[in-house]
Amino acid sequence: MHIQARRIFRLSFTAALALLVAYAISTPLPFIAPLFAFFLTAIPGPPLGTKKLLGLVLLVMITLGMGLLLIPLLLHFQLTALLLVLIGLYLSSYLTVNLSKNLPGTFLAIGVTLISAAGTVNDSLATTIIQALVLGIIIAVICQSLIYQLFPEDPPKPSVKPLADKSQSSEPQKESHSEIIGAVQSNWIAIRSTLIVFPAYLLLLSNPMAYMPIIMKAVMLSQQASTIDAKSAGRELIGSTLLGGLFAVLFWFALGLKVNLWMFFLWMLLFTLFFSCKIYQLIATRFPASFWLNTAVTMLIMLGPEVEDIANGKDVYAAFFSRAVLLILITLYALLAVYFLEYIKSRYNSRAYSH
Repeated sequence: MHIQARRIFRLSFTAALALLVAYAISTPLPFIAPLFAFFLTAIPGPPLGTKKLLGLVLLVMITLGMGLLLIPLLLHFQLTALLLVLIGLYLSSYLTVNLSKNLPGTFLAIGVTLISAAGTVNDSLATTIIQALVLGIIIAVICQSLIYQLFPEDPPKPSVKPLADKSQSSEPQKESHSEIIGAVQSNWIAIRSTLIVFPAYLLLLSNPMAYMPIIMKAVMLSQQASTIDAKSAGRELIGSTLLGGLFAVLFWFALGLKVNLWMFFLWMLLFTLFFSCKIYQLIATRFPASFWLNTAVTMLIMLGPEVEDIANGKDVYAAFFSRAVLLILITLYALLAVYFLEYIKSRYNSRAYSH
């Protein structure tokens, strides 16, 4: 089987199997498992081994545990807590943008926002969310390991070590002007990413139970905004959000034809096959892989709580409409923030150059 086909089947089957397992054993927030399955499997490569999985779980517990430490401060010293959250969001963006540590940066952002806000409602709610995230990662990695046996990567080719160039000096080179400009730009993007998430966090504090999907989307938007420029931000941010909402509606009506866990698994497999074909360019598309990855993630963020709503006897359509409007609004805010901050930066640079 061609490597492209193997990657498509591996990604789609891993996400669908993670969803099946999570809902079958009734984990808290079961839609978290296919989310992590998508994130971990979208990057081609072998699954995490036991040591790396334990290391990842330990990393998740440490970063999310930082949110638990903020709970007493939020309850008694709100201003101090908000400043610490702001610093934590910047550090998470710095890890993602400057150091390319996507997983630690993402979990640190979730810890200082989602976990701390949930703890203001109930301590047990915060620990339940941490438990859900840890279980979601374990399920995703186990499913990825099982599916990888069926659709593995090609064996690595032996690499030839290049000969050292004797003409190069052994002395450390001085930092070039372009590297300095790149570092300044990375710091600016980290600040821009922080300012996208923080207002969403303030909204989350007003009603943590209702706005949890909003902060997850805001964190995803901040990570997405750190990898795109202002010119393509509208297409990437708005387009993936609206298309993800449309796919969530289609998935919901398709699931309503026959409601059971196996049909949920099969519909998830079908939808993720489509997204995988787009991500790995089997189906021609003018959008990058990140666009389709974020579309799939948006669909899961909108679809997962709907399944929980119907299980709890809530008004599904009213909750879906409210959640969709909030997701669109937070995306519009992220887009406007990117444009506004880039405008401020360009005005500042033009004044600096004029002087």
